[in-house]
Amino acid sequence: MENSNSSLLLLFCFICTFIYFLASGRRGSRSGSPKLPPGPIPLPLVGNLFKLGNKPHEALTELAKAYGPVMTLKLGCLTTVVISSSSMAKEVLRKNDQALSARTIPDSVRACNHHQVSMVWLPPSLQWRNLRKFCNTEIFSSKKLDSMQGLRCQKVEELVAYVHNNSRAGRAVNIGLAASVTSLNLLSNTFFSVDLVHLGSDSAQDFKTLIWAVMEEVGRPNLADYFPILRWIDPQGVKRRLSSHFQRLFEIFDEMIDQRLQLRASLTSPTYNSDVLDVLLNHTIDNYSEFGWKSPTDLRNFLLDLFVAGTDTTSSTLEWAMAELLRKPEALVKARMELEETIQKGKSIEESDIVRLPYLQAVVKETFRLHPPAPLLVPRRSDIDVEICGFTVPKDAQVLVNVWAIGRDPTKWENPHCFSPDRFLNSAIGFNGQDFDLIPLGAGRRICPGLPLAFRMVHSMLASLLHSFDWKLEDGTTPEQMDMDDCFGLTLQKAEPLMAVPVHV
Repeated sequence: MENSNSSLLLLFCFICTFIYFLASGRRGSRSGSPKLPPGPIPLPLVGNLFKLGNKPHEALTELAKAYGPVMTLKLGCLTTVVISSSSMAKEVLRKNDQALSARTIPDSVRACNHHQVSMVWLPPSLQWRNLRKFCNTEIFSSKKLDSMQGLRCQKVEELVAYVHNNSRAGRAVNIGLAASVTSLNLLSNTFFSVDLVHLGSDSAQDFKTLIWAVMEEVGRPNLADYFPILRWIDPQGVKRRLSSHFQRLFEIFDEMIDQRLQLRASLTSPTYNSDVLDVLLNHTIDNYSEFGWKSPTDLRNFLLDLFVAGTDTTSSTLEWAMAELLRKPEALVKARMELEETIQKGKSIEESDIVRLPYLQAVVKETFRLHPPAPLLVPRRSDIDVEICGFTVPKDAQVLVNVWAIGRDPTKWENPHCFSPDRFLNSAIGFNGQDFDLIPLGAGRRICPGLPLAFRMVHSMLASLLHSFDWKLEDGTTPEQMDMDDCFGLTLQKAEPLMAVPVHV
């Protein structure tokens, strides 16, 4: 698709798919087919694949203008229904949540059999419910998060100290990288009681690159997903590359697990750390089958899910927020003025301060509206035929909710492409999955379990960076010259890293 030999690859796909159809036969008839939502006429064999481009979220938004908020595309052999409005998202994620809670499994995540034990990709089974319950009670409950507030404050203070050192030297800060390291070390201390990387180190950039590589490969349009007969050859090498990325992460997690098991074996009394790894080991060492794991080492797949999603979502949101504020200086001034009037100068931001900062909250909501972490959410699959507004979503169809399009819907938002936090002042709209105009982290039973932590971290980091420093763009760049392009993966990342110079105040 992206290589010089793509035409030969497509020709091979045509031949294989033609053989596939001949072998399997055409099921059903046009007269007996369900009433699918409208959509562009598919080409033979490839369907509407060429409509996706390298930014599917934008391409699907344009198509929805012609075919409506419920739209059907044929992507090779895969029937795909695309949802592009808040009212239709509510039909999918609330009214028909149970029937549409299964996952379409990308061939890439079959690497290392990750899909068989991953909380993200499992169907809504007992195994999945046990994993979600563990997350909700042992990691992301209000009680657990409150108990870890001191650790989060420490990591944010380390971020501020790092930025302060750069300010004294007049150096620009890579905002996304600094936020990524802070988020990563918060998670690694929560799970392992250690920092995995250090701010400003080469290993920090390596880890961020690795995390994004995972997101990019999982989100990449993959011929093996659209033509199942091609899975065995992995024509684009997506699964092979993702296997390598997974193994690098597994090596890190295996080392942490092995060290902890050795430590526990050396103790004469059962006094362990209070981190999540010990809780997991206490919970699963003799009963790992509860989570569907074949051995205790399968917990590394659980760690992979949480570290990849938790690091990327928080850091990319913070980077987009800072980029939008720097591009709109009046909004930056307004956010800093609110902080100066509310928080004493020189005082650290506490999480309890967030409720007293309505404009800061509006900045975060507006960032989520324009730059949702998962622009198409994680694809769902219909377990049965499902009716939505007179149309049928057929069994086994892929369902994509285009959150990027919902956030830019001109019937819902005035000047939808303009960054304007003021639109959320005196508004009750939140992003906890109850208001379908703003669902950056999903809704329903498959909403992101880490939302409560993301809420605290994004607000705390953003408030601390704005309260402690004024900011200017690197090398005299003007707001009009800023590159606001994005890179599409399972999440949405800024194409050009934001480099900003902190000015201590």
